[in-house]
Amino acid sequence: MNVIIIDDEPLARSIVKEYLQAYDEIKIVAECNDGFEGLKAIQQYDPGLIFLDIQMPKINGFEMLELIENQPSVIFTTAFDEYAIKAFENNAVDYLLKPFSKERFDKALQKYIGHKQTSVQKTEAVLESAAQSPVQQNRVVVKDGSKIKIIPVSQIQYLEAADDYVKIFTNEGSFLKKKTMSYFENSLQAFQFVRVHRSCIVNTQLITRIDAYEKDSHLLLLNTGAKLPVSKAGYSKLKEVLGI
Repeated sequence: MNVIIIDDEPLARSIVKEYLQAYDEIKIVAECNDGFEGLKAIQQYDPGLIFLDIQMPKINGFEMLELIENQPSVIFTTAFDEYAIKAFENNAVDYLLKPFSKERFDKALQKYIGHKQTSVQKTEAVLESAAQSPVQQNRVVVKDGSKIKIIPVSQIQYLEAADDYVKIFTNEGSFLKKKTMSYFENSLQAFQFVRVHRSCIVNTQLITRIDAYEKDSHLLLLNTGAKLPVSKAGYSKLKEVLGI
């Protein structure tokens, strides 16, 4: 089994390497200092399992995982983070709380080996829970060709459904993110974003006008010039948020 270790702390990586020496069936194919390196290594080696730190510079472990099309199984390694631990416990995903012993490491690895078929689904559940963390809510990380772009939520104008993706519109252009509209509806609601239509979520701070349009629907105009549809249910949400 190919394994990748992704952690910005050399000591933490060396401990994982040392503990893995007892497993002949495991081959460490890469060690990475941050999420950027980790993403490239995963694309290159297609590992069955990664050991992933959460708190890293540039992009954190959750954000890195969101950029991967076919996610590997994950054993998270982390210093104490109350929110992260809550997310893991709710979704029964393997994690190691630093500093961890060889015994605790072996227990996590054996748990993974016994539940390979469901570990990826559990990782996806953790990402959904992590989206509610204030740290995760204030920015969105996307792939822009071969580059990684970090978009502050304040720069998002609106979001539009695009098949299995969501198209994020900013003043620098549009970017695709493989998430659902419901995911963004839940994670962005604290920032005055409203789902005004089944295919559209808007930054309410950019609205300049709302016009009646056909039966039970409206059309809103943003200060960027964009015109977006508003359903009957979306109009009710807008009136509540805007106090009109």
